[in-house]
Amino acid sequence: MDIGQRIRELRKSKNLTITALAKEIEITREFMSSLENNRYIPTLPTLEKICEVLNITLSDFFNEGTEPIALTPELKELLENAKELTPEQLEQLTKFIKTLK
Repeated sequence: MDIGQRIRELRKSKNLTITALAKEIEITREFMSSLENNRYIPTLPTLEKICEVLNITLSDFFNEGTEPIALTPELKELLENAKELTPEQLEQLTKFIKTLK
């Protein structure tokens, strides 16, 4: 996978300039350009910030053949809360959600 190309594709799909994305993740435009041109490989925290700004998951980032799924603020909150649950609580939550469908 060409990580730099993937960042560029996703950035453009969100109609963001390289400058705007760099500003959002608090790096320089030059460094963002270096990432997109594969002169540097982003660290995991940097890649997570990029995904957050692009409103996608890391899984979406690495699934090139599929359209990224935008997470609404409500879904992000649900995922954050679910991270703190025990396995038993997650199982109960999953069953509850299935009953809602």
